[in-house]
Amino acid sequence: MESVNLSIQASVFNGRVVPERGFIVGYAAIIHLLQLPLPMVDKISMICITNKKYENEQWRVFPPKYMADNTLYKQLVFSIKYEGINLLFFKKLFDKLIKDDVKELVQTEPTGQYCRKIWFLYEFLTKERLELPDADVKIKYTPLLDSILQYIISNGDNSARHRVINNLPGTRDFCPLVYKTNKLEKFISVNLAEKKVEYLKKIHKEILYRASAFLLLKDSKASFTIEGESPKSKRAVRWGLAIGQAGATELSKNELLRLQQIVIENGRFLEMGFRKKGGFVGEHDRTTGEPLPDHISAKWQDIEQLIDGLLSTNERLLKSDLDAILAATIIAFGFVFIHPFEDGNGRIHRYLIHHLLARKQFSQQGFIFPVSASILDHIDDYRSILESYSRPLLDFIEWEVTKDNNIEVLNETIDYYKYFDATRQAEFLYDSVNDTIQNIIPNEVSYLIKYDEFKHFLESEFEMPNNVIALLLRFLEQNNGTLSKRARENEFAALSKNEIKEIEIKFNSIFLEQS
Repeated sequence: MESVNLSIQASVFNGRVVPERGFIVGYAAIIHLLQLPLPMVDKISMICITNKKYENEQWRVFPPKYMADNTLYKQLVFSIKYEGINLLFFKKLFDKLIKDDVKELVQTEPTGQYCRKIWFLYEFLTKERLELPDADVKIKYTPLLDSILQYIISNGDNSARHRVINNLPGTRDFCPLVYKTNKLEKFISVNLAEKKVEYLKKIHKEILYRASAFLLLKDSKASFTIEGESPKSKRAVRWGLAIGQAGATELSKNELLRLQQIVIENGRFLEMGFRKKGGFVGEHDRTTGEPLPDHISAKWQDIEQLIDGLLSTNERLLKSDLDAILAATIIAFGFVFIHPFEDGNGRIHRYLIHHLLARKQFSQQGFIFPVSASILDHIDDYRSILESYSRPLLDFIEWEVTKDNNIEVLNETIDYYKYFDATRQAEFLYDSVNDTIQNIIPNEVSYLIKYDEFKHFLESEFEMPNNVIALLLRFLEQNNGTLSKRARENEFAALSKNEIKEIEIKFNSIFLEQS
């Protein structure tokens, strides 16, 4: 194999100011120097000339003793050891190398764990077998993913040929990975599922039932609002009922098609079912009508393989002990990045969060977990998280405009949707789940308790019927605790000035002073 200088000395690299004097190494250096067609890694590794070691959002900095020999094999060993496994990187690397070069690479240290991991990855990702005998049965099995760096499934499969434990959370056809971060580790250690259960135990069942019914509708409406739609109440209720059943039915292609039919009220202007043409998210140029994509969907020819892979990975995750929110991240965000339908992808993506949380027993059926409401409250962060995946890919997707101003993808892109780093998405989803537990649910429960107190007062003092109470409450909420002149003179003309004053004082003491 031809020798290549695989470390880089620079003051600026990939648009970032290098934080120390030294050399760029690992995945970043190989991607840059071999011009591999994939986005740059989020964290770039470097060896500094001084004795420093630290890590931040953009850099992993190592002291000189970590400097590896300037060969592809040694740089790959460094990457696997300190940066974890990057499936998209290895797939693009293997596409670049000829088979004999890979064979030579994995025979550098035939019994060594890193050679065996590279060997396993080659045969796993390419479905091609190297002309090598199976590894000696005396060699101890080694896990593919390092559980210190990345989240794994503990019930992995033994590959006897390579003496490697395949602890990937997904399959060959769909396997996003999540890196361990301080933020994720802190969330997982807190055990949000247990906190939620403890909180809900303290709430009266009747209040909890009513809160769940309202949150079901709230989550449904929020999911439509995120898509820029204002659905009729009947449509929102219909989708809310579907959300309420999340987890009850196993995920399948037919189930995804059923969900799309529930989401899309009128399919006259689009082709229902899995796409048979290109797709993108974005705008059209006002003058020419040409696409201005923010996200380019998977090629329609790849959708069947990708969805089959996603469903297989879903089954693998449900049988594993992987954290429920991480599992929901992998499936739900993987689905929305594939974008298999012409319309309805976003709402089904958020449904899948509910589905995985229910199936992994984070949330129990019968009580809706309104994560879409939290996402709507943090919509800018949500869009940023989606774009953090989509934007970098635009440079690697070749496309042309179709006659109907759609997009036709010209190159092979399936690997970008199979293998991606879902760490940022996992952190966002954990933030949303935490916000739901800390704020969304308690606020709704608190409101219902206050509503009951105010309602009891009105029934006792004025014998008001429910529909009049609801109208009065809406007027008071809209006008910051006072009844408008129009409402006093029309809908509530039967109340005296003193009675109105008494009602306003009571409303403010319950809803505003207690907040």
